[in-house]
Amino acid sequence: MLPDMGGSDLRRGLEALKTFKKRVDTLLTSFESSPGSSQKVAMHTLSQASFCGQGDFAEAAGLHSQYERVHERITSLSKSLALQIEAMQIAVHGADVGFDKLDDDLRRRFHEIRTEINDQLTDAQGDEKRTDHKQVKAGY
Repeated sequence: MLPDMGGSDLRRGLEALKTFKKRVDTLLTSFESSPGSSQKVAMHTLSQASFCGQGDFAEAAGLHSQYERVHERITSLSKSLALQIEAMQIAVHGADVGFDKLDDDLRRRFHEIRTEINDQLTDAQGDEKRTDHKQVKAGY
């Protein structure tokens, strides 16, 4: 009897990868149709008047400002999650078929996603630094 030389391990690994890809595909589809999708999160906003009516209430305006900041961050995180799932989907497909055989469109999309996620991270870090600076300046 000849030794297997790892062929069955490779097949099991490939099957596990295909199963994982199906799960990622299902997760992405589920996420995009859920209340947590970036489009649905972005639709839920409150106006400043929701906090203070038509009057001039500084604390309510400050609360609304914080609400806007948090809402923007949640929307951004939702978009980032969808992009990361899509990138994982492409990576799993590339591992399945071989990265050399991956379509140019998928390679390009993967790099677009990576760039967009990096840009979002850079923007978020800049926003945090600006917020920290404002809080220190305001004495918080």
